[in-house]
Amino acid sequence: MGRIIGVDYGLKRIGLAVTDPFQIFASPLITVNQEEFYKYINDYMKKNEVEAFVIGYPVQMNNKPSESVIYINPFIKKLEKTFPEKQIYLADERFTSQMALRTMIEGGVKKKDRQDKSMVDKISASIILQSFLDKRSNKKENKE
Repeated sequence: MGRIIGVDYGLKRIGLAVTDPFQIFASPLITVNQEEFYKYINDYMKKNEVEAFVIGYPVQMNNKPSESVIYINPFIKKLEKTFPEKQIYLADERFTSQMALRTMIEGGVKKKDRQDKSMVDKISASIILQSFLDKRSNKKENKE
């Protein structure tokens, strides 16, 4: 069983998170610039088996895609083309930045450190990924 990589896509930075080998929990991994993304992922996959990607997808309150999909859809298409053998899932990313900030506050992260956007991005990626894992786990439990 390979790991799953969670992606919080942004125009400047991409937050990444990863599951443990058993796909039970998500952990923040790193934040990279857009230009570094594919090099980082290729290097990571040389050392770790990756089964799939979970991409945070911008959705409005009415569950329709938000206007920012015009930026993320080309990224998803390129990811599919670059790694055709990997499954790609889309996950609702509403409120993940606010949840990441709240998590940092509750975790005792100092205000100065909370202003580090790269930390927010990788924590957001882990929230997106953990949410995906939880939903998948709930679906499995409901089938049994």
